[in-house]
Amino acid sequence: MGRADAMVSLDEAVRALGELDPDPETIELLRSRLAAHGVELESAESDVASLLEDASDLLDRRQRDRMQAMARESMRGSAQGISTEDPVRMYLREIGRVPLLTAVEERELSTLIRRGVEAAGALEALDDTDADQAAERARLRREVKKGEAAKVELTQANLRLVVSIAKRYASVNMPLLDLVQEGNLGLMRAVEKFDGDKGFKFSTYATWWIRQAITRAIADQSRTIRIPVHMVEAMNKLLRIKIDLTQRLEREPTLAELSLASDLPPERVEELLRIAIDPLSLDMPIGEESDASLGDRVEDETAESPAQRAESAMLHEAVEEALGDLNPRERELLRMRFGLVDGQPRTLEEVARSFNVTRERVRQIETKTLIKLGRSDHGGRLIEYLEN
Repeated sequence: MGRADAMVSLDEAVRALGELDPDPETIELLRSRLAAHGVELESAESDVASLLEDASDLLDRRQRDRMQAMARESMRGSAQGISTEDPVRMYLREIGRVPLLTAVEERELSTLIRRGVEAAGALEALDDTDADQAAERARLRREVKKGEAAKVELTQANLRLVVSIAKRYASVNMPLLDLVQEGNLGLMRAVEKFDGDKGFKFSTYATWWIRQAITRAIADQSRTIRIPVHMVEAMNKLLRIKIDLTQRLEREPTLAELSLASDLPPERVEELLRIAIDPLSLDMPIGEESDASLGDRVEDETAESPAQRAESAMLHEAVEEALGDLNPRERELLRMRFGLVDGQPRTLEEVARSFNVTRERVRQIETKTLIKLGRSDHGGRLIEYLEN
């Protein structure tokens, strides 16, 4: 292979190297080395280009294989508990690949969207069974598809705008990705409503829709108790006024000062401030070292005091003793009439149906039984409870 003025085919040179898949750098190095010894590679330029292209494809395949291996290794690492990449960063990287649009492109997409909507309306009016309208239906379907594609393109190109607006609300009790998703819904609504012929930039128009969608979602989801959107807006406005007054006065503003600054009645200001207070969980722990919760410290105003419970127990015992002086029929009638069993008093009609007698008869038995009970010794104790 080293003789002067010799011709060597490229295939022979590659086989002599013992490398079946040489890379482009190896081929060029081989050509220069052979030329230095007076040996020329016998191959057409197209053959060399083809081989170089094959070698380049091989490099691409090798790179692809390495990337797939790295991906499989990453997935195995995740399965073993290794933390994956931040989903927010992954989302930002994904939407960052979409190029921004110029004002001219926005108007063109807006025109396609509007034509698509008009075509969809016209398509519904056509008769699907009319063969003469087949060409028109096909044309309208193409317009509809172009409009849908334009919606997707205009939406994807402005996803970064949603993120920039959502970041301003990141301090509320909602994850950033949730805010972004809600803002995306507003963006999609803006895409449907945008009219590029009016000369406005789409970002200016879409900002209002995005902010509106995010603020509504915050009002609906960020609080345990849902507050109407108009109340949230009034509350936020009042809180901004309160912060401004606090900074200027260097103290907490009074109710009258807030009322004057906000041009609202004091009762309305007090109501909005009360609504602005976040609810607390009764299971919230008190202190770092204590097992007690907030619920353990909240007084139950409906609960009976120990003295009241003792008095109720003694009264119940006195009633049972007094009822013991009556016969079973009289005792059962009083239990039903005064709700001594389940706390639910029964009417004369209900007791009459239970005893299979008339209402008048029930009234007579009740009157007679109460007189009898009042004359007994145990009945006297009940009268003392009533007087006390």
